[in-house]
Amino acid sequence: MKHHISVSGINVEVVRKDIKNLHIGVYPPEGRVRVASPRLINDDAVRLAVISKLSWIKRQKAHFQKQPRQSKREYIHRESHYFFGRRYLLNIKEHDGSARVEIRANRLYLFVPYGTDASRRERVLLNWYRKELKARIPDLIEKWEGVLGVRVVDWGVKRMKTKWGSCSIEARRIWLNLELAKKPVQCLEYIVVHEMVHLIERRHNDRFKELMDEFMPSWRLIRDELNHTPRSHETWVY
Repeated sequence: MKHHISVSGINVEVVRKDIKNLHIGVYPPEGRVRVASPRLINDDAVRLAVISKLSWIKRQKAHFQKQPRQSKREYIHRESHYFFGRRYLLNIKEHDGSARVEIRANRLYLFVPYGTDASRRERVLLNWYRKELKARIPDLIEKWEGVLGVRVVDWGVKRMKTKWGSCSIEARRIWLNLELAKKPVQCLEYIVVHEMVHLIERRHNDRFKELMDEFMPSWRLIRDELNHTPRSHETWVY
């Protein structure tokens, strides 16, 4: 069950779940505020929890809004784009052939038919990101299936607003955010491991953290690099 409340002019998404603790999260890219709440906690209690953390929430929102990646992409010549953690300058090449993407040194060349608008250029680049990301995922899954002793039945890539990945325990399927194609490769591997560990432990509890510590000791550093902020979530116990 999901709905929205307003707290001091901030729109807050409230999601009721079968959980014990109340979680407050501020998510990139725009600084969206989301509260995961136990079903028995009413909106007044949620509002009080948010009010008590307003300063922290505002700092997180300001942090996200200051990041360069917040600027809207126009897909024009010499615009900055990222691919697996490296920055490239976009070069638009209009020609008579089909659309394609090439990397040469520190340049990302986008070949498109004459008259291609920004929306179409974006689709071409996103499709290329998807293909490149999908090319790297199978080897990571195979590697970590052997380490973790679990099997992923299916996986996919899609655009997500608030998550880097998700896992369907019953279907043994993991989903990965297309935006990971812009992040360093170790971030992709971290999310793959994170979602696969959920096949062992469903919740983000102490056992989950212990498993992550055992199999990927540096996961917290990679998580912070991925989110560009030391803390973007708070947990409240009621």
